[in-house]
Order: sequence, then C-alpha cells, then structure tokens
Amino acid sequence: MDILSVSVTLFLIMDPFGNLPVFLPILERVPEKRRRRVLVRELLLALLVMAIFIFAGRYLMGFLGIKEESVSVAGGIILFLIAVRMVFPAEKRADAEFDGEPFLVPLAIPLTAGPSLLAVLLLFSTGHPERLFDLLLAGVIAWGATFIVLFSSTFIVRFLTRKGLVAVERLMGMVLVALAVQLFLDGLTAYLE
Repeated sequence: MDILSVSVTLFLIMDPFGNLPVFLPILERVPEKRRRRVLVRELLLALLVMAIFIFAGRYLMGFLGIKEESVSVAGGIILFLIAVRMVFPAEKRADAEFDGEPFLVPLAIPLTAGPSLLAVLLLFSTGHPERLFDLLLAGVIAWGATFIVLFSSTFIVRFLTRKGLVAVERLMGMVLVALAVQLFLDGLTAYLE
C-alpha cells in the first residue's frame, strides 16, 4: 500500500470540489460568526468516523460475516454510481428540508465520509491489517486536503467559477470510474479464485 496513492484515492472519493455547491448553501444558514467553527467541527467528526472504520472495520466485518471480496465488489459498485454522477452531474443542492445548524448529517456524513469512502477504508484496512497506521496517515492527508478545499471554498468558487468546478468534478469522476471498475474486478477475481 503506497500512502500517496491511497491518499489521492481517498481525496478523489471525498470529492470536495463536487461538494462545494452543497456545503455553501448549508453553511449560509449558519450565523456568520459560527460558520468556520461548524465547518471545522463537521470535518473533525468525519475524520473520527474514518478512524473508527479504519481500526474497527475488520472486526465489524468479522462480526457480520462479510468477506473482503464482498466489500470490494460492493465498494466498486457504489463508487461507480457516485463516479457516474460526477461525470454526468445533476444539479447538486442542499436538502431543502434541512434547517438550522448541521451536526454530523449531512456535512460530515455522507458528504465528507460517505458510503464509498467508508467501503474503501474497510477494504484497505482488512486487506492490510498490519498497515493501519499507514492507512490512517493516508486518510489524514486526504482529509487535510479536503479541509483546505472546503475551508477556502469562497475563494475557490470565485477563482474556478461554477463551470470550472463542474470540469474538475468530471475529471475526478473519470478517474473514479476507473478505480471503481478495478475494485469490482479485484473483488470478483478474488471471489472466483
């Protein structure tokens, strides 16, 4: 497991550029004095969830009787669906029914630490149980890059504009499609062996 490539993979799955159009309207509902604090809190909660899945994921899988191949196939399918939505985006918007200050949902989970990210963390942690701290380091690097993107969101939106954000998200989506197919094929190959 190469820490840098795992970090890039996790960053792509977190999709901070694609989540900017969702994060901004939700944070606009929070009083301006609290926005940065709320964003930091939500991102720290996402990091905590990631760490839990890294260190406790294999025990959860063992308890539920889920094999690594199943997680690989399921992760590939989920990642593929998310990547297709990135390449062919519908209009992303904040949940209209959401009101008030967010706590855990939707900013931490599922926008930052979503099902595809957690499935990939489960897969990496069960595939390399002796390298959990390397995986945690890779997760922290990806989380840190996501933190920087989301924390400087107003500047990024002004610099890239909406069209630029869509272009970046589509490019990230195309890379994720290839990764999703690879996860699916790896799981299928391991199951058939």
